[in-house]
Amino acid sequence: MKNQIFKMESSKSLKFQKRRLMYLTSIMFSLLLLPKNVFAIPSFARQTGMACVACHTIFPQLNSFGRSFKLNGYTLTNIKTVKDEFTDKDKNDVQEYLRILGIAPLSAMFQTGYTSLKKSIPDTQNNNFEFPQQMSLFYGGQISPKMGAFIQLTLDNESGTLGMDNTDIRYANQTFGSIPISYGFTLNNNPTVQDLWNTTPAWGYPYTASGIAPTPGAGTIIENLGGTVVGLGGYAMINNLFYVELTGYRTAQLGAALPPDATVNGVVNGTSPYWRAAVQHQFGKSYLEVGAFGISTKLYPNGVTGATDNYNDIAFDLQYEYMFSKGQFTIHTSYINEKQKLNASFASNDSQNLDNNLNKFKIDGSIFLKPNINITTGYFNTTGSLDSGLYAPGIVFGSNTRVPDSNGITAQFDYLPWENTKISIQYLAYNKFNGSSNNYDGFGRKASDNNTLYLQLWFAF
Repeated sequence: MKNQIFKMESSKSLKFQKRRLMYLTSIMFSLLLLPKNVFAIPSFARQTGMACVACHTIFPQLNSFGRSFKLNGYTLTNIKTVKDEFTDKDKNDVQEYLRILGIAPLSAMFQTGYTSLKKSIPDTQNNNFEFPQQMSLFYGGQISPKMGAFIQLTLDNESGTLGMDNTDIRYANQTFGSIPISYGFTLNNNPTVQDLWNTTPAWGYPYTASGIAPTPGAGTIIENLGGTVVGLGGYAMINNLFYVELTGYRTAQLGAALPPDATVNGVVNGTSPYWRAAVQHQFGKSYLEVGAFGISTKLYPNGVTGATDNYNDIAFDLQYEYMFSKGQFTIHTSYINEKQKLNASFASNDSQNLDNNLNKFKIDGSIFLKPNINITTGYFNTTGSLDSGLYAPGIVFGSNTRVPDSNGITAQFDYLPWENTKISIQYLAYNKFNGSSNNYDGFGRKASDNNTLYLQLWFAF
């Protein structure tokens, strides 16, 4: 999707191009188009000896067991392992110094999609196939007794290159007593990819979307750092009730100069702290999670010297699940408020304002009917400050009103003929796109012209 956006950059104003660079640094310096979420993979099923439904309602949505499996470092296993133990005679304690799986925890994934826009992008063909839209290889499972990983390599369908994708490497342990605690450390390359819930940017609905259709221009920084940073952090789940995490991120851009120099855009200045807090509880057949998360980061728009543009994101989220005899009803919602202090952009006249706001609200509800049908509807709304420097007219992707406001609904039907195969029909309808419903780009295009019918086949093996 974002690669298609960059194909159209030549039709935008110079100022809008610069702003897009700052918002989408994760794409400019990645070797591939990053997916929106982490995927369910069969290597976890092989390792645990459990079917996919043990961890998911419909992949990639996690259930309670799936969240626990991830929290504890992807290490639960029910297959033969190769072991080496050492006995400390003084302490009479047996310690494991080696435990590796008897089979390699490898998986693959294939996605192909068909996209039809209500009105084609000028001078382009409509009704297009992506084959593949995405193809990935995974290492997913136990590394050692208390370490596990989700490592993804993805083939970019436009460039034809294979590169690093979403990665989460964990150490996990537990304490037992009156108040049990699960704790650990995560090394990852995408803020929120380590999260347990389907409410954060890396995990939120829609889990897949067209790679061809236009998308609104504005995005919060927490949504767009994936693949350009590396983070190391610690987390704890206390009494299976309270979750806390603190992770620090630094620049680690693929395909860019190392160390970063004057040729690199969107470099993080220093370390960007990410935090997460949540409370969860099971009430009979109901489950509820309420939480908050955020990140504070400073970016150099160009090179690694001079002023920075500063972003502070604070978000709130909620997830509700209700299990019934024939399936599950689920609600996800989140709200992100981003405060921007654009020291560098304002000084170079690339933004009209020194201080801006960007707000994103999402909510979706789904009904999963055992064993193979899922129906989801969602609503999204983006609002932000008027800024003629950041948002300017431009064919398809511009903003004639100079504001980033966009909203619409998404409806999706999923059918799983087998647990590792999903056929999806998705329709995305815009009420407002980049500021208005009519002539939003300054060249006569309507928001509804970007309404998208998307068909997808997705399987993992």
